[in-house]
Amino acid sequence: MQAEIEFKKGSGNIFKDLGLANPEERLTKAKIASMIYDIIEQRELTQKEAGTILGVSQPKISALRNGRLDGFSMERLFSFLRALDQDVDIIVHPKKQSEAHLTLAYANG
Repeated sequence: MQAEIEFKKGSGNIFKDLGLANPEERLTKAKIASMIYDIIEQRELTQKEAGTILGVSQPKISALRNGRLDGFSMERLFSFLRALDQDVDIIVHPKKQSEAHLTLAYANG
C-alpha cells in the first residue's frame, strides 16, 4: 500500500509561498540577479573581473550569485545590467488580473 503524499500547488512565487515579506520585490530581484549572473557566465568572467566591471568587490558578486540580495536595491541591480551593456526598459500598464504582478524578460542577442 502506498502512502498518499499531500501537496499544495505553488503560487509561482516561492517567496510568497514561504510567507516572506515583500514577495514580489524578492522575486523580481532574484530574476534580475539571475539575468546578471547569466551574462557574467556567458562572457566567461571571473567573479573578480565581474566585480571590476560592476564596481563591487568579489564577495558582492558571490552574494549576487548565491541569491543573497538583501544588500542590493533594484536600482543597483539595474545599474549592474547597464554596466554589462544591457538596456533596461520598464513598462507600466493597468493590471489585467485580480493581482498586480511584474514580468521580466531577458532578450539575449
